[in-house]
Amino acid sequence: MTTDTAPIKSTPLSELRSEIDRLDQGLLTILSKRRAIAKQVVEAKETEHAILRDIPREQQLLQQRISAGRELGLEAQHVTNIFHEVIAEAVRSQHDHLQAKLNGSTVLTHSSSIAFQGIEGSFCHLAGRSFVSSSSKTSGTPTFIGFKTYQEAVRAVEAGSCDYGILPIENTTSGGINDVYDLLLNSRVSIVGEEKLRVSPCLIGMPNAPISHLERIYASALSVSECSNFLTGLTDCSIEFCNDSAIGAKLVHTAGNKLHAAIASTEAAEMFGLSVLQRNVANQEDNFTRFIVIAKHPQKVDARITSKTSIVMHTLNKPGALVEALLVFKEREINLTKLESRPIPGNSWEEMFYIDFLGNIDSDLVKATLADLTKLVRFIKVLGCFPACDVEPTVVERPEIAIKPKAAIVIEIKEDTTAPKSAPAKDRGYKLVTREHKSSNTIIDVGGVKIGDGNFLVIAGPCSVESREQIMSCAKEARDNGAKILRGGVFKPRSSPYSFQGMGYEGLDLLVEAGKAFGMPVITEVMTTEDVDRVAEKADIIQIGARNMQNFSLLKVVGQIRRPIMLKRGMSSSIEELLQAVEYILAGGNQQVFLCERGIRTFETATRGTLDISAVPVLKQRTHLPIFIDPSHAAGVRELVPPLALAAKAVGADGIIVEFHPEPEKALSDGPQALRYPQFEKLMADLRRIQV
Repeated sequence: MTTDTAPIKSTPLSELRSEIDRLDQGLLTILSKRRAIAKQVVEAKETEHAILRDIPREQQLLQQRISAGRELGLEAQHVTNIFHEVIAEAVRSQHDHLQAKLNGSTVLTHSSSIAFQGIEGSFCHLAGRSFVSSSSKTSGTPTFIGFKTYQEAVRAVEAGSCDYGILPIENTTSGGINDVYDLLLNSRVSIVGEEKLRVSPCLIGMPNAPISHLERIYASALSVSECSNFLTGLTDCSIEFCNDSAIGAKLVHTAGNKLHAAIASTEAAEMFGLSVLQRNVANQEDNFTRFIVIAKHPQKVDARITSKTSIVMHTLNKPGALVEALLVFKEREINLTKLESRPIPGNSWEEMFYIDFLGNIDSDLVKATLADLTKLVRFIKVLGCFPACDVEPTVVERPEIAIKPKAAIVIEIKEDTTAPKSAPAKDRGYKLVTREHKSSNTIIDVGGVKIGDGNFLVIAGPCSVESREQIMSCAKEARDNGAKILRGGVFKPRSSPYSFQGMGYEGLDLLVEAGKAFGMPVITEVMTTEDVDRVAEKADIIQIGARNMQNFSLLKVVGQIRRPIMLKRGMSSSIEELLQAVEYILAGGNQQVFLCERGIRTFETATRGTLDISAVPVLKQRTHLPIFIDPSHAAGVRELVPPLALAAKAVGADGIIVEFHPEPEKALSDGPQALRYPQFEKLMADLRRIQV
């Protein structure tokens, strides 16, 4: 006997998918509502003075969610992953609220413009979009503006034509991106944010293109480094470099050749109607690039937000200098998240060090740390302080064990006692220049020539560079008689507009050529902020003349370059005013400064200026910086220069800067105070005989 069994009726696939779509929409609605409440939570925390993240409460709630999920048949790890991201999103939303309140109109808005290198579809562009969309930074979409190079993008931010810029700084496969590090050193922008992007470069090309027969692949230099293993496996295929990955995709699209392909993103493939021939061709499966967001001006970070500070420093050229600097962080238990070295152009075998560390630049702890660092380095520059993009996940011990709710935990906020407390000092308008800040003498190393190390050093040369023959002759004369640094003016500040104003950049090239020919560093004066960067590319030392001692805009700019600075005392300036002026340079990060007394204006008319010889011992008591004397400008008459130069050594100066000329009567500037060659030779011999 048989029994007919009715077939089991299954739910159609289309209905199941519709149900999933309905549930997904419900999840999105719930997440949106949760995010809105998270914004209200941070406002309530501000009102009630509650801490931003209550980690014990997060752990307790997460354990409850895990327990509830287990009762519904969900794995503990699955629930943990979901709520880690939910919590991170809430934290980022609260961070954005606090940052917007703290910085006001300077934060990212829908009307902001963002500079990036490349075209739409490049990884840099995708990182910018991710930075904007990953949180509630803006309700609209900012304008993205592509540039051919990183430098052009940075210059747009410097000039204010773009509000922000986004730059790749390091990759998990290829390491640091050197061009960007060099730009940060030499640009006046601040890091205000960061973004990490999972980069999954693909091989893209025309539909059905044969990978084994490809003849040409377009790729950026970074993509070639990231995908080197895959690319070396392709035979008879040339690599053509392009500025960014999306441009490579565009070139393939334009050519329409099936034997051409590009390493780019899937977004670039869709944008140009290309096919993904092979996915994830990077050397590492987890391939991330960290991007930085820059702005023209720094932004403050709320003290409750986990933040990073980024700096670059140039350590002293001695054994253990880097270790001493790093111990400053260790002693205060500050965690370094990045340490990258870069060679210094023009200084063989010397390195700049880029450091990221956890800490807010406005905290007492970080302020004390940076203050101690300035005593140990030649140059330090703060590149920016910004919220860390990574949200520390809530860690639950043994999530497989369900627990019952516990009573609320009260967190007591105590004052941070780890930062050293310094006694209040008299506010004199300066501190970094004082011996209270640094008891040991500053020693400046310029290509092996040491300034301030106890040896009397002579800087010599003509008042101005007039011709190749003249400066070459002067360089040989200086070198042969023991001068260590070659001077020569290329921009001349003159009392009369009709006097010789210098040869400009042509003269700079001649000065540098002469210095290299005779193995001497060179020093020259800069008078405008616009000339600083260009002159600093070639000159070893930058001079700020007496007329510009209180040109605070110029002092701020030279405070941000890595070249040593000689600052001359103003003709009518007090010692206090000189120290206040040099503080501008030190506060900018440049610790390689030495001072020069060049004579002050008094009622006396017998000399061009009155040499304040007593300024040397006074300054030696008050500051750790080297002190020079300029007897040429003080005297104005060549016969008076040698005795003043000898007095400079006798009184304890670290050196002199003196002028000479092969034919002073034909000099185009300051001929009466320039020594003749025999006078200079006798002066150098007399200086060697004096024992102090």
